Amino acid sequence: MTDLQIYLTLGVFTAVILAIAFDVIDMAVATLLGVGVLLVSGILREDELDAAMRMAGGPISLLFGGMVVARVLGSTGIFERVGGIYLRASGGSGKRFLILLVLLVAPVCAFLPNATTVILLAPVIISVARALKVDFVGPMVLTAIVSNAAGMLTLVGDPATFLVGSSIGMSFVQYLQMVSLAGLLAVLVVIPLLPWLMPEVWKTRVALPPPEPPVPLKRPGFALLALAVLALMVGLFLFGEQLPVRIVPPAVAIIAASLALLVVYSVHIEPVEAVLRDIDWKTLVFLGAIFCLVQAFTQTGLLQGFALKLHAWFGTEFTLVALALLAGIGVLSSLLANIPVVAAALVMTKGYLVAAEAVPEIALAASFTDWPAATLPVFIALMFGATLGGNATLIGASANIVTVGICAGQGEKVTFVRFSRYGVPITLVQLTVSALYVVALFWLAG
Repeated sequence: MTDLQIYLTLGVFTAVILAIAFDVIDMAVATLLGVGVLLVSGILREDELDAAMRMAGGPISLLFGGMVVARVLGSTGIFERVGGIYLRASGGSGKRFLILLVLLVAPVCAFLPNATTVILLAPVIISVARALKVDFVGPMVLTAIVSNAAGMLTLVGDPATFLVGSSIGMSFVQYLQMVSLAGLLAVLVVIPLLPWLMPEVWKTRVALPPPEPPVPLKRPGFALLALAVLALMVGLFLFGEQLPVRIVPPAVAIIAASLALLVVYSVHIEPVEAVLRDIDWKTLVFLGAIFCLVQAFTQTGLLQGFALKLHAWFGTEFTLVALALLAGIGVLSSLLANIPVVAAALVMTKGYLVAAEAVPEIALAASFTDWPAATLPVFIALMFGATLGGNATLIGASANIVTVGICAGQGEKVTFVRFSRYGVPITLVQLTVSALYVVALFWLAG
């Protein structure tokens, strides 16, 4: 890129972010206009657009599949039953409602994609919030934030951590030993902040009516088939990549969506068109446009250029480099889709370690996995920044974008500022705890 193209790209990206932050224009329209400017100016050429769509294909497939399965499950009446159980467990207490929310979301997101979990649990959380007569926006934002943090509990819980871990050859067990505790801490530190961030919900106490016997499912056969599709989806998410024919999570989502639509078509509950009409297409379009903007941003080469600057600034002080990456990637991930940011930051980090002579130049090859123990905390810091930084704003992670779309569908508009009122304080605390954890890893290493 020429200097003029770099400045134009940064200008367009900044304008889009500001337009969304100050609610000047609908966020989907803002991102599409930004992409249009980059296309007309020749910055986003056909090959870059293809690359962006390839990168966006996985997350969009996951979201689409999750939306279809959740929509079909919603027709069974199962969410109402689960919501009733959740409401009784809360005892009419807003405090217990929020704590149970954290305990419900975290283990699920350790194994299922974050945004898919948000889609599946949203009807339950919204129904309980309404029964307690509290605003559901705060609990829904909390659901997104906890889902993102809980994705760090396992290597497969979040696309960003998986991308970094698989890139350096980190095994599932090694991840559990070195990183999972930090994921647990990132989830747990949210709980002490809830009385301050959501005082109205936390202090709520309502008297619940006497429990009524559960309403029988109108179509038990349909519900059984829909649950079977969900069970298959969960099973393939967990074990699909170990099968002889490897099935990756985006493919799992498409398979599950296809089967869910087949169930709807076969039992004639409603037209397939009605299910597809209820999909949040606006969120999917917005996410695709964001990936196009990020592709243009990474094409500037600014991230890759920082590799040599890191060596010039910090030399071989790996602890300082790790903390700088955690903070810098954390900020970038709050404004950019974290998957392409992580992809570019990995190139930058490996380039720095080669420049610092911690590894030979062959380490830049994708197949290299012989990373010295002293370098692993640097990559772990990168995981923390990419995964937790996305909690700060509504565009930082796909789960956040989905949450905003769900709230809008329920009549509540969540602005950039409204989301950040919850997201920024939690993110700052989570990144601080993560920084201490990284320092402890270096101390233990030697």
